[in-house]
Amino acid sequence: MFRQLLRNAKERLRLFLSERERRARVQRLRRPPDRIDPSFRFFPGYGYGEREARGLELLKKWLSPEQFAQYDAKSYFEVTGCHSGKRYRISHGTSMNIRELDGAGRPRVGWCFAPKGQLVAGDVMLAQKIALETDERGALAVANRFLAPMGRRNTLLDH
Repeated sequence: MFRQLLRNAKERLRLFLSERERRARVQRLRRPPDRIDPSFRFFPGYGYGEREARGLELLKKWLSPEQFAQYDAKSYFEVTGCHSGKRYRISHGTSMNIRELDGAGRPRVGWCFAPKGQLVAGDVMLAQKIALETDERGALAVANRFLAPMGRRNTLLDH
């Protein structure tokens, strides 16, 4: 009986925390950025928020239905490298946002590469996706490698 109560409480806590994380992510996306890229001050009507939205719309058109569902739920999507068949997780962002995954889906190592220029996150993630799916070796040849932290484990939710 106690184990069942503990399982139920654990599941409710997990659902609560994931819902709070989703709401926080939505709030962050709705908040205006701290600074606006000065190179776009000459384009009236195209502020940072509009450029970010257009970049994300383009990215979403290129994602498979599975990748889109994954990105919508978790702010990342996974791609398969064209040469090695390795799995990579591309998180929302413009740098240090690619993780190579092991067979169990855990991050092994991080990779950092991006196109030149000041691009919004959607455009950078799309370029990273295309690079890994079409020229994995070339992309990793110019990428910076870094240790991917495993993160802290929440032992309360692991049992």
